[in-house]
Amino acid sequence: MRILLPILFLFSFVSCSSVTTKDVDYQVGEQNFKGYMALNGSADDKRPGIVVVHEWWGHNDYARKRADQLADLGYNAIALDMYGDGKTAEHPKDAMKFSKQAFSNPKLLKAKFNAAVELLKKQESVDSERIGAIGYCFGGAVVLFNATQGADLKAVVSFHGSLGGIKTVKKGSTAKLLVINGADDPLVSKEDIKSFKNVIRDSKLSMKFVNLPGATHAFTNPAATEKGKKFNLPLAYNEKADKESWEMMREFLQNTL
Repeated sequence: MRILLPILFLFSFVSCSSVTTKDVDYQVGEQNFKGYMALNGSADDKRPGIVVVHEWWGHNDYARKRADQLADLGYNAIALDMYGDGKTAEHPKDAMKFSKQAFSNPKLLKAKFNAAVELLKKQESVDSERIGAIGYCFGGAVVLFNATQGADLKAVVSFHGSLGGIKTVKKGSTAKLLVINGADDPLVSKEDIKSFKNVIRDSKLSMKFVNLPGATHAFTNPAATEKGKKFNLPLAYNEKADKESWEMMREFLQNTL
């Protein structure tokens, strides 16, 4: 599959003395994608890069907010677009449709992810040898899939991510994993957790798995409770779990990148 060089249209501003943000347009094959970067560093002060993968709702303000927060921690971040043209879903039926389509073509899914990785690596403030990824729900599944299929990543964090799709680990995969799950999440079954742990254990990848008590699906997103009520889904924000998981991620990335 041909991946075209990214074409960038920058709308930048400085959110603090060392962080610059910009929207970026790029292509995979003939399809257009809309991402967002929050960069911290310079050519003389290269820092690690982190790819942020959105929930099944698509590339929205929540994913961009997480990129900003990573930049505030001293990283360079790109919130990618897995659906193309910045497409987002307002209803779970559409979100399910878009996420299933994304995973229906594993080769293309990897190409979309890797395009964002390569774009991030090209930034002058990024240390291309220190790249990680974080993902939420659908995005958690995306980062875990790529990490277990040999992507050039040193560290990956999944927040309330789907686990059932991870069946094998490709030889040569080396990323260290932090998987943070809601202990009360009915969308991630005990069987999924057991199978996932067995796959990772057999691969000998380094992993820390955390079950946060009282947390259900989408526990990091303040908008989750309202959406859960609106669509009768087991979604709910948990401030304690959100803060605890972010601190776990911060420490993990600091130790791995």
